[in-house]
Order: sequence, then structure tokens, then C-alpha cells
Amino acid sequence: MKQERFVALHDAGWSEVEGWMRGSGRKAWSSALAERGLDFPSQYRRICQHLAMARARGYSHEVTDRLQRIVDQGHRLLYRPPAPRWHRVGEFIVAGFPRLVRREWKAMAIAAALLYVPTIACLVMIHFRPDVASMIFSGQALDRFEQMYNPARDKIGRTSGTDVAMFGFYVLNNVGIAFRTFAAGLFFGIGAIYVLVTNGIMFGGIAGHLDAIGYGGPFWRFVAAHSSFELTAIVIAGGAGLRLGYTLLAPGRMRRGDALREAGGVGAQLVLGAFLMLVIAAFIEAFWSSVAAFPDVVKFGSAALLWLLVIVWLMFGGRGRRSGD
Repeated sequence: MKQERFVALHDAGWSEVEGWMRGSGRKAWSSALAERGLDFPSQYRRICQHLAMARARGYSHEVTDRLQRIVDQGHRLLYRPPAPRWHRVGEFIVAGFPRLVRREWKAMAIAAALLYVPTIACLVMIHFRPDVASMIFSGQALDRFEQMYNPARDKIGRTSGTDVAMFGFYVLNNVGIAFRTFAAGLFFGIGAIYVLVTNGIMFGGIAGHLDAIGYGGPFWRFVAAHSSFELTAIVIAGGAGLRLGYTLLAPGRMRRGDALREAGGVGAQLVLGAFLMLVIAAFIEAFWSSVAAFPDVVKFGSAALLWLLVIVWLMFGGRGRRSGD
């Protein structure tokens, strides 16, 4: 067979394999194979045969070199070891988790509204009616908030405890809130709605009361930085809980049990990412937020950078990779 005829006969198959391998990037070849429906092992063996035939028939270096490159790259792709566990974890954090958050944007938007609308409403209400704070909190709780955010304190946001001890406390407290928000979604979403709204009322109530008595400065300096991770994680956990609740109410064409298992798998991944965010938030809260010595430009400047980091990560993480995003 002449070279021109040989190339014309097989060029489409070679190009398909070349395009597939370029698109595989860092993903495991087996998952990419499933996405594209390409029988890569069979194609790879066929191209090896084409290379042997091209050499035996004395075809040009242009053809044999091209086939050799495909064979070499295919061999590395087909027989490389699986990615190490840390690599898969890193891939999930950098790309998989933000893609999942964007995919569930409707639930996230509802959860954000359920958290932030009560927060802002309470903050504004207490600004005009300071006595509303006493309807939300006991007098003892208000006294504790005032002690925590007294401008005269060297450490704001707490009345005792070392940085390390408070880090552990914040992790347990924040993760507990996120888990309750997610798990409460099993009550047809009502539980998740309740947890989000009540937390919003509490956040707005504390902020409004402290602003009303002149302690707003220390409070905002304390919460500005770690809230980027903490509040966003609570919204994500709430969105995961709302998705569970909606699946129970409207499983679609799937059986309710199967739909719930699928939604639970998605929710578990979302909560896993939220837990990581809450650990980061707890670290910032314990070792940075509580320090009162830094000027406002440093406190609020660092907070702006952290908010920007979270927004860019969740909006753009994993884009440009084959994801259906």
C-alpha cells in the first residue's frame, strides 16, 4: 500500500488519539476514557501495528516519527501508576470542590439568602431599635459579648484561653455548626433553613448590639478576616443540606432512596470541602483575628485579600479542565 493511501486511511484515528491524549492532561486515563467513550487500549495496539507496518514498508520519517510520538505518549499514559493520594486530594481542593459548588449554585444562592438576609435585617433593626438585642439574647450573653469585644482588651473575641486551645475550640464549634446545617437537611430541608436563619439572626444580633454600644470597631476587626472562610463554608454546608431536602421532596424519575444516596454523595463532598474551609477559618480566628495590636489598614487589608482569594477560588477553580462546567 502506498504511503498516501495508508495515511489517508488511518489519519482520522491517529488524530483522535492525539487529541484525546492532549485533553487527558493530569487526569487518570481511565476516567477520561469513560468521558470520551474512546477504546484507548485497542486504539493504542492498532497504532503500534501501524508503526511496525510503516517502518517495514519504508515510509517517510514524517509518518514514522508521528506514530512513534503517539506510541511513546500512549505508553506513558496507559502504564503510568495511579496518582498518589495527596495528588487526588489536591485536585479535589483546587478544582473538584469549586466546580461542585458552582454546579450547585442554585442551592448555594438560596442558602446565602437564608443566612445573610436575617443577618442584615437584624443589624439594621438593632441600629434603630437597640432594645431588640435583649429580645434575642439574655442579659448574661450580652454581657459576655461586651467583655469579648471591649476595646481595652489585648485579645479580642474571647475572654480566656491560649491561641492553641481556642483553635481547637473554634474547629469543634464551627464544624459542629456546618454538620448540623447539612444533616438538618434530611428533614425535607426545613432543618437546614432553620439553622441558617437562626445563625443569621445571631450574627446580625451580635453585630448590631456591639455597634450600638460603640464596640463595633473591635468586632469588625475580629470577624473581617476569618469570616471569608467561615461564613462561606456555612453557606456551602447549608446548600448541601437544602439539596438533600429538595431531593426528598422531588426525587424526579429516580426512586427516592437512590436519589437520596446520590444527593448524599454530592453533599458529603461539599461538606468535606466546607470542613477544610472551617479549619482554615479556625486557624485565622485563633492566631490572627484575636490580635488587637494591628492597625485597621492591616486588619481590613488582610481581610480583603482573604475574601478575594475565596471568591476567585470558588468562581474559577477547575475552569479550563474537562468538567462540564
